[in-house]
Amino acid sequence: MRSLEDLDLEKITADREYFPSPESWEDEILYFLLADRFSDGQEQIAYNPETDFENALRDDRERERWHRCADRWNGGTLAGIKSKLDYLRELGISAIWISPIFRQVAFEESFHGYGIQNFLAVDPHFGSRDDLRELVAAAHQRGIRVVLDIILNHAGNVFAYQDGEPEYNGEHFPIKGFRDRHGDPSLSAESPDFELAWPDGGIWPRELMRPESFSRKGHIVDWENYPEYAEGDFFALKSIHTGTRREDGEFEPSEALAALAACYKFWIADADVDGFRLDTVKHLEFGATRWFAREIHEFARTLGKGNFYILGEITGGFEFAFEAMKKTGLDAALGINRIPEKLEGVAKGRVGAGEFFELFSNSKLLGEDEYKWYRSNVVTMFDDHDMVVQHGDKSRFCADRETAPLLINALFLNLMSPGIPCIYYGTEQGFDGSGDSDRYVREAMFGGGFGAFRTVGRHFFNRGNPVFRELSRMVGIRQELLAIRQGRVYLREIDLGDSHFGWPAPPEGQRYQGMIAWSRILSGEEIVCAINCSLEHEQETRAIIDSGLHRAGDRFECVYCSEHEREGETGETREEQGRILLALRLPAAGCALWRKCRS
Repeated sequence: MRSLEDLDLEKITADREYFPSPESWEDEILYFLLADRFSDGQEQIAYNPETDFENALRDDRERERWHRCADRWNGGTLAGIKSKLDYLRELGISAIWISPIFRQVAFEESFHGYGIQNFLAVDPHFGSRDDLRELVAAAHQRGIRVVLDIILNHAGNVFAYQDGEPEYNGEHFPIKGFRDRHGDPSLSAESPDFELAWPDGGIWPRELMRPESFSRKGHIVDWENYPEYAEGDFFALKSIHTGTRREDGEFEPSEALAALAACYKFWIADADVDGFRLDTVKHLEFGATRWFAREIHEFARTLGKGNFYILGEITGGFEFAFEAMKKTGLDAALGINRIPEKLEGVAKGRVGAGEFFELFSNSKLLGEDEYKWYRSNVVTMFDDHDMVVQHGDKSRFCADRETAPLLINALFLNLMSPGIPCIYYGTEQGFDGSGDSDRYVREAMFGGGFGAFRTVGRHFFNRGNPVFRELSRMVGIRQELLAIRQGRVYLREIDLGDSHFGWPAPPEGQRYQGMIAWSRILSGEEIVCAINCSLEHEQETRAIIDSGLHRAGDRFECVYCSEHEREGETGETREEQGRILLALRLPAAGCALWRKCRS
């Protein structure tokens, strides 16, 4: 399709039944994958850590080739994702978030998908429109929803300025021309030859191929300066002009924004997707995001998708992200501000537990100056494809060899605390990528040229991996317990020694190696969760639990433990100085969950 005139949403949606939205997205388990790096559906040789570890680094030639492949297309496809749906279902995943799959500029290796050239086509590297429809249908048959990563703020590097790549100074810069398939600005900016441009040149749909579709103000220099970060180009990616804030304060959407909204409505209608992850929200005017969210939500409701979720990627700090979500109509924010850093830090004993749990609110009713996430309004994760909270080198959780055995605890903390939990592909296999660029945390999972653990020719879909198996068990427990998914949360004071109760935190300059306990409470039921940060020692402690719900002599049962043999063990609460205490015992680097025995 070349034009918005080719879209007939009424015809596409007529007499069609769409997959319904979930009642509560915090009941879902998200799994984020990069389409180019996940699967090509042709995996043959499974990774053997004893023989294959760093097999790409055995000589300088192979090492150089592996590093080159980090920035190139590796060959993952939509059909490949479809072939791994049973793997994901066994893991317990109920929704997959897929990196952008739309057609990229032809002359750059934008395997990540964020350099879109055609908003109405699937990039041929990934497959076809039919492949997307088949993937979504197959996912729905397994009870798995599909969230597409989309972009409003920018297109790919689709045009050239008259004089190089100017820096932002608030002025408009003239365009030399739209780029052809080779990257040359040979297509007239004012009157492009659409036939000559199709399909790999310019930008599509054709309504976008005009200078007025773009801000044309050069690339951002000061990433914290408004309006520079909202008008400037995101490096070589060209900023789309989404509209204007009028003198009366109302936002007037541009023709380009309206065109993009029509494109994304098409993908909902045609492919039956269940949600969007909206990229670079910080760089959009709040009015543009609000207008777009309203348009998409209203359209989705006409299809019976009454809870179509739009998840916003909002950098710029915790308070900014909270304000952006509240003022734009987005359903949830990715918890990239503080949550990944604090979650990983707490699991590794390097951050006080309170620094993580204080990020959450047990009510939507907050004070005027309060900034806390409510459970249904934030997506929580630690590993991801950008690692924006890490400055300089980027690294997955397991890149730190010393604390890598605490990965199970980190996953447990993610799943059993508030929010919509998300797993980054490969974490369930213990991927350990690290380096001076985010490319090193975007390993190929299927045995491409840039395989995980510095390999080539090996795949990592090992259902017998201990991390995979334990994560699957934890997801199952979470899905059984409504209080874990939707309950209030309370960090618990524990016995730090000699009956001194307090909040767990690391000594200055050292790693905390004790236990951390918290509760999830829903309608009178309290579930107690705990992790042991010690890598070497089994530990015991006592936690203060809710005295309004319990009394001395109540029995609690361990219903999940990373050391399976302890499941089913019971213990009694005790009263001490007016407090109700529950004794907790955990293996080294272990985690567990207790609930009150039912009479």
